Amino acid sequence: MTTTELLVVNRSCRIPLGELQWRFSRSGGPGGQHANTADTRVEVVFDIAGSPSLGPIQRARLLEKLGPELRVVAADERSQVRNRALALDRLRDRLAAGLHVERPRRPTKPTRASQERRLQAKRRRSETKRLRRET
Repeated sequence: MTTTELLVVNRSCRIPLGELQWRFSRSGGPGGQHANTADTRVEVVFDIAGSPSLGPIQRARLLEKLGPELRVVAADERSQVRNRALALDRLRDRLAAGLHVERPRRPTKPTRASQERRLQAKRRRSETKRLRRET
């Protein structure tokens, strides 16, 4: 299997293009005769729940964030080839966002210097406003 047959989402997730379901239909909007005859709108469906290429942790995370299947549509361009590439990019981005794990925030205290800078700025602003009032 070559890299052209895989959708590389991140370092640990690669999806064979054979697992994707493609649908093509006519795109709406202006375009004349070409738009009336060419199936340029692309819809890609990825079955998250039934995919053998996902690990159990990846599957659980995607099911929680995206649901049992992910559907992406591209109808931006007049060419089906460009819309296919756009749909794959959007699918990759949505899957990567679904797999992303937020690092937990460690609460920190403001430093003494930052507190002092904040107070100095408040004093300067207060002085500016006081000088305006007296005039």
